[in-house]
Amino acid sequence: MKAWSAALVAEVSDWPLVSARSFFGFTALYRKETMFAALPRTRALEAANSVAFKLESPSRAVRVRLEKSARPWSSTPDKARWFSFEGSSDADLHGALDWLGRAYEAAGKNRKSS
Repeated sequence: MKAWSAALVAEVSDWPLVSARSFFGFTALYRKETMFAALPRTRALEAANSVAFKLESPSRAVRVRLEKSARPWSSTPDKARWFSFEGSSDADLHGALDWLGRAYEAAGKNRKSS
């Protein structure tokens, strides 16, 4: 998972307005001042091979996709803002990157409205 996290951080760090900071054993990803993801560095999330991402106010279409997906997970799906994506192979990096991209976009929208 450390290699996956490092690869994801390297990829996402190239996106505009993104910064990465250490955060209690995780690498926190920010779009400007808004944290949108946490990737394990020395600690694990719900599962050892998962990353967390934030969707403050997911659209109905995104909420439906979250419900249908076997991967993104939250313990409180109706009220959730934070979700985790559990990977099991290198091919899952594309799925993780997709959800990180959605969280990044949402962080930009939420930032504009505040």
